[in-house]
Amino acid sequence: MRGVVLALGPLLFAATVVFDPAGGLTLAAWRVAGLAAWMALWWLSAVVPLEATSLLPIVILPVAGAGSLLDVTARYADPIIFLFLGGFFLAATLERWDLHKRFALATVNLVGTDAPRVVLAFMLATAAASMWISNTATTIMMTPIAMAICTTSASPGSEIHESRRNFATPLLIGIAYAASIGGLTTLIGTPPNAIMAAAARDLAGIEITFGSWLPIGLSVSVPMLILCWLWLVKFFRVRGEVDGLADTLKHEHSKLGAMTHGERFVLVVFALTALAWVFRAPKSLGVLRIPGLTDLIPGISDTAIAVASALVLFSVPLRRARYRTALDWETAQKVPWGILLLFGGGLALARAFETSELTSWLGGRIEMLAGAPTWIIVFATAGLFVLMTELTSNAATTSLGMPLMVGVALGLGISAEPLMIAAALAASMAFMLPVATPPNAIVFGSRMIAIRDMAKAGIMMNVLAVLVITLIVRLWIL
Repeated sequence: MRGVVLALGPLLFAATVVFDPAGGLTLAAWRVAGLAAWMALWWLSAVVPLEATSLLPIVILPVAGAGSLLDVTARYADPIIFLFLGGFFLAATLERWDLHKRFALATVNLVGTDAPRVVLAFMLATAAASMWISNTATTIMMTPIAMAICTTSASPGSEIHESRRNFATPLLIGIAYAASIGGLTTLIGTPPNAIMAAAARDLAGIEITFGSWLPIGLSVSVPMLILCWLWLVKFFRVRGEVDGLADTLKHEHSKLGAMTHGERFVLVVFALTALAWVFRAPKSLGVLRIPGLTDLIPGISDTAIAVASALVLFSVPLRRARYRTALDWETAQKVPWGILLLFGGGLALARAFETSELTSWLGGRIEMLAGAPTWIIVFATAGLFVLMTELTSNAATTSLGMPLMVGVALGLGISAEPLMIAAALAASMAFMLPVATPPNAIVFGSRMIAIRDMAKAGIMMNVLAVLVITLIVRLWIL
């Protein structure tokens, strides 16, 4: 089957070269449709690395007459990609100095030993970290701490599976779910957010900044996090005290030691960067106008702020610190560079949809939905993307989905913004299967979770995700 899928991709594109355009498509749109089918097949099956598949537009689009090489490669250097790169560098620095772990331990240490509150604390710490650090890295950081607590909380002579159902399972599943939910909050928290923002600008002329996204992200992530915690605590009947928690936290704190000069420097840079992103543009509170950074530095952008922060971390020498600078290139090389190629490939394909008029053609094929309330379309979009992302990469799903959402909006005569936002949010809401997200796979790999438990808990979370996304998009956008 792998060989069949591998060959079928280029054959789908070859069919658009051999056969004449169908359905009134232009030749360029016909070839773009063939490329989209090829990339979709390889992306969704992962028969070729996702990042390698993302390079196809560079080769195919100029040959197909759907864009010049200069225009296509420019998509791989989109400003949103450099915003994400700056975010990667910032996250790598936080990990290098163990600040993410220090914050997580401090959060968990505040709640005491009550089991439901321990689950909540782990989820809050995970969600907060995943706003800035990759969901995968956050889960990898939190899982060993949780497993240490689960092991010590088992009573003497009991087998670990006896405590797993009541505490270990909801704790580890909560970490995985919180990592996905927390990433929704910021524009750099998860790839679908950034892909959506770039596509909204290029395809719909809608500018979504870090500051404008934050209220939307928070309005989805906060209720989802609370509902997730309540559901897990109820579903797994979490109650009682957690034995050994204080000793585990004390041991982890002792390994970190006291906060150093270098850690304080990184913390200051991180805080200033976040504030600059939030207050880059002026804010209005009734008659009160809060000045923004653009009033002092015209032309400053979220991308420029991210890159400037990275340059500070690379260049400012530190005294009395364990590293000469906060960030070095050896550490920076560990960031997920492949994600940037995935962004570029998705943006190049989305741009080709627009320039070849394939988006307009798709919009004309959905007259059957005309007249339906927009919130119904948003509900259906959220449900579709939640189901798709259970089996596919959220970044690939979003890259394929954004031009389709613009086409749907054109066909219905509505704004593309609510559909694009709903699709991007839903693409990060995969809770049922271990293969759905890296956080799910990581906690499942602990061997302390039964797949049936994750599936049963995840079904309700998927339903809640669709409902919350529909409600928030209707309140904020419609």
